[in-house]
Amino acid sequence: MNAIRWCTCFALLCTVLLMAGCIAARVPVVLIMEETAFEKRKSPAEMPVFHGVRTASLSAVGDILLHSTVYNAAKTSAGYDFGPMFEKVKPYMERADITTANSESIIGGSAIGLSTYPSFNSPFEIGDALKNVGVDVVAMANNHTLDRGQQAIENAIHHWDGIGMKRTGSYLSAEEREQLTTLSANDISFSFLSYTYGTNGIPTPAGKEYLVNRIDKELIKADLARAKEQCDVVVLNFHFGDEYQPLPNEFQLELAHFAAENGADIILGHHPHVLQPPAWIDTADGRRAFVIYSLGNFLSGQNEIQRQIGTILTIEVEKTIGPESSQITIKNPAFTNTFVKNKNYSWFEIDLLKNVHPDLNEEVKTHLSRWISDLAFHE
Repeated sequence: MNAIRWCTCFALLCTVLLMAGCIAARVPVVLIMEETAFEKRKSPAEMPVFHGVRTASLSAVGDILLHSTVYNAAKTSAGYDFGPMFEKVKPYMERADITTANSESIIGGSAIGLSTYPSFNSPFEIGDALKNVGVDVVAMANNHTLDRGQQAIENAIHHWDGIGMKRTGSYLSAEEREQLTTLSANDISFSFLSYTYGTNGIPTPAGKEYLVNRIDKELIKADLARAKEQCDVVVLNFHFGDEYQPLPNEFQLELAHFAAENGADIILGHHPHVLQPPAWIDTADGRRAFVIYSLGNFLSGQNEIQRQIGTILTIEVEKTIGPESSQITIKNPAFTNTFVKNKNYSWFEIDLLKNVHPDLNEEVKTHLSRWISDLAFHE
């Protein structure tokens, strides 16, 4: 009996010790799980915040203005194919994080009838080609926006939206106009605005001012204020200036400075159809804005040599993030000069200017460097 009692006591003791060991083994696990759960429940204010420098790049090209010679050259049995026209410059357009273009001839589509100067309407397929070569956002406010009326504008907007292209300067409603056009790259947010000096004497339909943004200082000032509240960088497209003039006029100079003082960081000019030089604008609040007064034609049927020259602007944006604030710096503007070649108007191709007219390319570099002596050229 003593032996039996001893065995029973020993078994009970082992059981107790085993249970104690299991409990002891589980305690750290429970504590670790609780700690992990606590870490996940930290408030956003307690989480680590990035401090340092972010960078993003923006590219811009000028007027996409499709005369009948251009869209006829792109015609195929199935529609229109503009892809080959961009093939040689596509690698230069895709290098930046965000690329923008001026869609000057409205893409109302073939169903309502294509048309050329002075009242333009272009095929949808040019929009598809721009998307394919890296364009992310198009400016729609220009002197040809109302050429074919409200139907062409609505067709164009629906097509841009359908292919996922951002757009600015023309809208389907007043409510839509109040929504900023925005894109982000590497945690840097950009907003895009677009305005035109006029629409070739064609009035905007009554009560439908949202169809095209016109240059109005109070409107621009209010839009810039909203954009600065919501985004790091404001890119503003102005359709202004005198056609075929190599230098900006007083109106362009004054308006660009007005926009910069009210918050614009990068100002892109269109309409002269020839290149006008860039400049820095130092503002009263200590910022430095960049303007190019005209990016020239990027693709058009104009055959005068200065109107066949365009360029691809690339510029960097640097965001320095500190413990309590961030600072935006616009830096390192660079250009890749282009030329629209054609063969008896039956074939069009955009090539690098240096490949077509190397001597003229050097003249264009000098022209663009008129106010910024240390411009870079990527070729």
